[in-house]
Amino acid sequence: MPVIIWINGGFGAGKTTLAQELHRRLPDAVVYDPEDVGIMLWKWMPPNGDFQHLPSWRELVVATALSLRRHHADTLIVPMSLIRDPYRAEILGGLADAGEQVLHVFLETDAGILRERLNARVTDPKYTEWCIAHQAQPGKGIPAVWVRCGSAASRRPQAPPPAPT
Repeated sequence: MPVIIWINGGFGAGKTTLAQELHRRLPDAVVYDPEDVGIMLWKWMPPNGDFQHLPSWRELVVATALSLRRHHADTLIVPMSLIRDPYRAEILGGLADAGEQVLHVFLETDAGILRERLNARVTDPKYTEWCIAHQAQPGKGIPAVWVRCGSAASRRPQAPPPAPT
């Protein structure tokens, strides 16, 4: 059954890691990063801080996802934070309105873990703070599969399972 798996969550929540793991397990799937659409748009327009505010970005994200899913893969994996409810509804709703099956996965991660991950990969503290202040939410009225990840409990070393006897 054809499906678009949209992986949403905060910056540093593990969207890209989950997308890579899904792709490893579903090698015929296509991984599509909508940030590439924003980077493309910035070639013709001055960067405005967040390309999600551009109506053309949202429109092209939907059109590109539809084209990739319909012409190139039964499964499309999309790791992308959608931080505003109206944008999330516009994009995910646009995909569903076009007849696509959309599985919206929301990764929930402890704020301390997000900060740790962002500090490890971001050199500008202002960007880290922007990311923390603009965390994705699952969205009102938009169904999502919630996945809790990166909690302190999940990071504790675990004893190996007992050896078979």
